[in-house]
Amino acid sequence: MASLRAPLIASALFAFTLTAPAHAAWPEKPVKVVIGFPAGGPLDSHMRLMSDKLATALGQPVIIDYKSGAGGAVGADSVAKATPDGYTLLLANTGTMVINPAVYTKLPYNTLRDFAPIARTAQQPLLLVVNPLVPAKTLPEFIAYAKANPGKVNFGSAGNGGISHLVPEMLKQSTGISMTHVPYKGSAPAFIDLIAGQVQFMAESVPQAAQYAKQGKVRALAVTSRERNAALPDTPTMAEAGVRDFEVVGFYGILAPAATPKDVVERLAGAFKQVLADPAVRDRMVQQGADPAFLGATDFQALLKAEMPRWAAAVAASGTKLD
Repeated sequence: MASLRAPLIASALFAFTLTAPAHAAWPEKPVKVVIGFPAGGPLDSHMRLMSDKLATALGQPVIIDYKSGAGGAVGADSVAKATPDGYTLLLANTGTMVINPAVYTKLPYNTLRDFAPIARTAQQPLLLVVNPLVPAKTLPEFIAYAKANPGKVNFGSAGNGGISHLVPEMLKQSTGISMTHVPYKGSAPAFIDLIAGQVQFMAESVPQAAQYAKQGKVRALAVTSRERNAALPDTPTMAEAGVRDFEVVGFYGILAPAATPKDVVERLAGAFKQVLADPAVRDRMVQQGADPAFLGATDFQALLKAEMPRWAAAVAASGTKLD
């Protein structure tokens, strides 16, 4: 009997080896998170807020790597081509993942084919702001002013084809107002000119725009989310300001290369869920102007699929195309 038992045990161990997850010990070294924009921006602040807690959840250091260029496309492409072992991740936004595919004619990556979504970490509305010298204290007043002064209102953006470009284009289509687009190389120089009065209007993410609004350097008109934002509780929503059916909320999310093993994806998603459940992280994120909004891998994938045609329509309406 003993002579029969030994081969059976050996066979069972061999079968377990074949079926056990190949990455059961993951992670065994630091995890790198690539950001496709320069240090100091909103994505950087967002990742730094989560990095220490994420390192604790994973039991390994988290390293932030900046690869800026082409609206986040340079960083995204580097992650798409990285080894799919869970050690190289991408923190991306709406522009990189669902707007770029409609804007760039030669985008080197395909969002739905080349990435394994891990988790959506936050939602982020935009804030509509004007230079304080504009004689409009509310959104309806601004719409009336723009209609009464065709060709005299310019709006700045962080660049052609980005969310800060497309949201004003969507506002133009919704309200019939006329504004001229002035693209900049990033939101910082755009805000400099807005504050100086070289452009009169902008739509930018709450964390960046709220600080200027609180300082009185720009005037806040409305937020593009369904509910008011905690960073600016006195600023109305678009619906409250009289523009119905205009809800535009960007997202931040973590992705990995497409062939990343499922058990690693699940481990990472669980770690981010744990981080976003931390009250201190959530409170700080809200102060920054983002809404903690965890979605796991499956739901995040569904969100990407749903958002892509919506933004493709907005891009087509704007007539923007970049090589």
